[in-house]
Amino acid sequence: MLRYTLMRLGVFAGCLVVAWGAVYSGIFPRGFGASNLFWIVLLAMILSAPISWVVLRKERERASVQVAGRVERMKANLDANRNQEDAAETAGRAS
Repeated sequence: MLRYTLMRLGVFAGCLVVAWGAVYSGIFPRGFGASNLFWIVLLAMILSAPISWVVLRKERERASVQVAGRVERMKANLDANRNQEDAAETAGRAS
């Protein structure tokens, strides 16, 4: 998951540089007054979302499989603990 997050941040950083260059070269309009930085970050987010969706598809699926595996292990551990508690309670009632 960390790898996917770092890759996503890398795509965003690249888009931030491209958006900054596009705004200052006049391809995209500048923001009003002090909002120019906000405008550039917003453009970078809009550009990076579809790029990340397409380019990082395999990494996202790999991270999803890892998370799903962890969730399944946690569920199995909870079930095992619940069964141990039930067995201990049943043994306590029997004695």
